[in-house]
Amino acid sequence: MAENKKKEPAQEQEQDLSQILKVRREKLKTLQDAGKDPFEQTKFVVSAHTQDIKDHFDDMEGQEVTVAGRLMSKRGMGKVSFCDMQDKTGRIQLYARRDEMDEAVYNEFKKYDIGDIVGVKGEVFRTQRGEMSVRCKDVTLLSKSLRPLPEKFHGLTDKELRYRQRYVDLIVNPDSRRNFEIRSRLVSYLRSFLDGRGYMEVETPVLNTISGGATARPFITHHNTLDIDMYMRIATELHLKRLIVGGLERVYEIGRIFRNEGMDTKHNPEFTTVELYEAYADFNDMMDLFEDFLSGAAMEILGTYDVTWQGENISLAPGFRRLTMAEAVKEYLGVDFMTIDGDEEAVAAAKSIGVDMDGVEPTWGHALYECFDQKVEEKLIQPTFITMHPVDVSPLAKRSPKDHRLTERFELFICRSEMGNAFSELNDPIDQKARFQKQVEMRAKGDEEAGMMDEDYINALEYGLPPTGGLGIGIDRCVMLLTGADSIRDVILFPTMKPIE
Repeated sequence: MAENKKKEPAQEQEQDLSQILKVRREKLKTLQDAGKDPFEQTKFVVSAHTQDIKDHFDDMEGQEVTVAGRLMSKRGMGKVSFCDMQDKTGRIQLYARRDEMDEAVYNEFKKYDIGDIVGVKGEVFRTQRGEMSVRCKDVTLLSKSLRPLPEKFHGLTDKELRYRQRYVDLIVNPDSRRNFEIRSRLVSYLRSFLDGRGYMEVETPVLNTISGGATARPFITHHNTLDIDMYMRIATELHLKRLIVGGLERVYEIGRIFRNEGMDTKHNPEFTTVELYEAYADFNDMMDLFEDFLSGAAMEILGTYDVTWQGENISLAPGFRRLTMAEAVKEYLGVDFMTIDGDEEAVAAAKSIGVDMDGVEPTWGHALYECFDQKVEEKLIQPTFITMHPVDVSPLAKRSPKDHRLTERFELFICRSEMGNAFSELNDPIDQKARFQKQVEMRAKGDEEAGMMDEDYINALEYGLPPTGGLGIGIDRCVMLLTGADSIRDVILFPTMKPIE
């Protein structure tokens, strides 16, 4: 009995929706039969947007304007009607009186539904209550909404539905729209930031015959004409460094990356990065550049260095902390790897503090990395550059001249999340080929994430790659940081979703 009662509201809601859909289609049919099909409208000239009117109201008051947008609410509907109209910049009230408009136009306007898209000619004015509005002289139905907006019931609060129907989410959730406006501004700022430093934007292939440039499981597709399998790129690195060999000196690419891995709040199978490379620079230069970019973006877009993300108050003010990986492990775990020489001793030290080394190659470098990855990363809240990563986990980074077990590499961590990765790039073709070979051996043992031998890249290095600094930044995570979003799906317009069966 209780179960039946629970079903009743849902059944009633479904019946209500069915009736609304029927009525709206009938209204459309009536308009079409009268020769007023809204879908035959091809253009409407807009002279002002809602925010323009609000920002310049004193100058525009009394002026005639044409505005267009979606009806979001209706009130009155007797001799005087009030509606809220939404365009890309916000909402403004429409005020319509029957005795100030063509009566037939007014009567048709009264029948319009919430969600309909209209074009309005009218006068900017302020109501007796002081609300900035447009006094309608003429209203044209530009598109008929055949489905009701979700506010009609409970709003679009189901997160999965928001991701699947982003078009509705953007209509009814201002916070979602704000996320993507911030994303657009961040990418625009990034281009301006790099262009102003003499970088050249380039484009490199998405489809490759070799999977390389990172450690990740690729997506595999088949090229019918060539009859070969190809890999969707897991990084842009190797092509961009070929361009440095070619003498371009400063290059960057903003683009989609594809990795056939799990999905969670920080990962989506396709995501956006910027990778940039600068000849005659090193990883210290990349640290400075990354810090300048992120701090500058926060101030430019948000007007402050202070953000809140994942329940933490973060300061993006310049002067991010910098620690070597070994220093971080010593500070947070009390284990000094720089005083440990052998592989067995390092693995034993890691296990002694509860680090799981099962399935991990038993080397000094892997032990240090696992200590950091499993125990320290989760403790890093404020912006922290972790530098000098082990060679074992850094196949494309240059060895440190001071300690050949380590590389000149860093990752920036904020609020337990990796934001970017950078190297002093390995430019020794002999060393690089040996590291590629090790990746090939790991792949032969069943490691699907291991890289492949790229003979052409080795060939490029043999022509000479100058000392180079390289940096990769996760655009999606930077947007999450600036918007306070808890999930990467909140900052990707159309995230990957499992099909509905």
